[in-house]
Amino acid sequence: MDFSAYIPFGGPDVRPESLDRSKVVVLPVYYEVAPSYGAGSGEGAYHMLRASEELECMDEETFVNWGEAGIHTLPALIPAADPEGGIIEIRRAASRYMEPGRFLLTLGGDHAVSIGLIGAAAHTYHGVGVLQIDAHLDLRDHYNGHRNNHACVMRRVADDIKAPFVQVGIRSVSPEEAQYVREKGLRPFFAHDIDPADDAWMDEVIERLPENVYLTLDLDGLDPSVVPGTGTPEPGGLSYRQVVRLIRKLGARRRVIAADINELAKIEGAQVSEFTAARLAAKIIVYCCG
Repeated sequence: MDFSAYIPFGGPDVRPESLDRSKVVVLPVYYEVAPSYGAGSGEGAYHMLRASEELECMDEETFVNWGEAGIHTLPALIPAADPEGGIIEIRRAASRYMEPGRFLLTLGGDHAVSIGLIGAAAHTYHGVGVLQIDAHLDLRDHYNGHRNNHACVMRRVADDIKAPFVQVGIRSVSPEEAQYVREKGLRPFFAHDIDPADDAWMDEVIERLPENVYLTLDLDGLDPSVVPGTGTPEPGGLSYRQVVRLIRKLGARRRVIAADINELAKIEGAQVSEFTAARLAAKIIVYCCG
């Protein structure tokens, strides 16, 4: 596959917008360093963009034509495969496009890309908080040899960026993370506590967040029956409809300033994971971009 090829989000049915006039900027990031289990997320953005070409532009819930949202897709960013330098590159790139009146939607990439992205958001917007949809807490201080691993994302948010955050869909915890949760008094929304027939928990999620919110969506937050193509699948996750309803409520009640979707690992011969990821990207555009 040709990762240098330019693929606009949504394909030819989307009315392209110049960067200067764009309301939504899509940034593909090809980055994967030291995965803990299955590999492939470094190519995730490519497969999401390819799948987006097959989407209908009319959102079925709202009849909003997201293809007319003023979307500009950037050329792919291929950072250095280095936990320190790569994250700095991602932060610098995000900072160029993250500004009031413009929504940055980043397609990763392993989840470590979010360290740079959230750092840029915290520098650009006052008092930004983070909503993390994920199977994992990502609260390890070091993993696989460095502090900027995908398993350390929210530890960097807590200790280094110092942004408030809410974690949803969690169902995998290490002893180190359990100790950190207890010491800091964190209250993740564990998947086993979420009633699939009652969305009241979503109101509590949003109440805990400040006005400005960065959304990071690790695809393993969804159940692997919905998105099997991810490097670290965990059973018992959120449904597609639950995630869409949470995104809708978040966009209605908070100012979502940017978002990312990460950890797609394509399964050869199947398209469901990347197509679902592309649909979720379109839902974020519909519900979070004003």
